[in-house]
Amino acid sequence: MTVAAVIEQKLLDAFQPSHLEVINESNNHNVPPGSESHFKVVIVAKAFEGERLIKRHRLVNAVLAEELADKIHALALHTYTESQWQEQYADKVPSSPDCAGGSK
Repeated sequence: MTVAAVIEQKLLDAFQPSHLEVINESNNHNVPPGSESHFKVVIVAKAFEGERLIKRHRLVNAVLAEELADKIHALALHTYTESQWQEQYADKVPSSPDCAGGSK
């Protein structure tokens, strides 16, 4: 199973999101072709209602702790409540920050 598929399945199981995108952005970074080390996750879940952004990120990081320990180098998280998603991003996916070249 690919790293992206593992991320997707774990997040589906943990949050039952109404929207989930797991995007492999490794090709935007200084890594070998075919790498699975840099990801963007866009997730909309009821579990984020009433939670501050840092808590949402901690919840996701806890679910992906094993992958973050040795498979994922960078993880851009975009975590939303249903109302935030509908108001701000329903028609577009937020951009990730540019690579700072940390592995050069």
